[in-house]
Amino acid sequence: MRTLLATAVAFLLVLFQTEAVLAANLTAEVSLSSQTMVVSQNGIVKHRWRVSTGRKGFGTPTGNWKAKWASRNHRSRKYDNAPMPYAIFFNGGYAVHATFDTKRLGRPASHGCVRLSPNNAATFYQLANTHGLANTRIVITR
Repeated sequence: MRTLLATAVAFLLVLFQTEAVLAANLTAEVSLSSQTMVVSQNGIVKHRWRVSTGRKGFGTPTGNWKAKWASRNHRSRKYDNAPMPYAIFFNGGYAVHATFDTKRLGRPASHGCVRLSPNNAATFYQLANTHGLANTRIVITR
């Protein structure tokens, strides 16, 4: 009986630890001045990536948001059906998403969204969906 009870307790501990990891806080800090995004989980840096944010005349809003919704194969209704794969929307039509114009990463080039390389956008998309959009914050600073 003790072995069964010990096994059940061990199983519950693993289950609760797994739940805690999945509910972890995920933060993407985007710096407009350095054109970088730092992804942290519970304050521990997991990724640093180059981004492209809004070019002249198309600013990227600064602030602190929860991720609102995700779209794996989104296309822009506003900008000629432009592809926005792995989009995580955080403020109206603004999103963190992939770009195929990777040569511009590291400098402002977008209509206001935060662009990432396709691999990095896929990673962020997966992390945000795993941890839950409600547990994902996007912070954009000058």
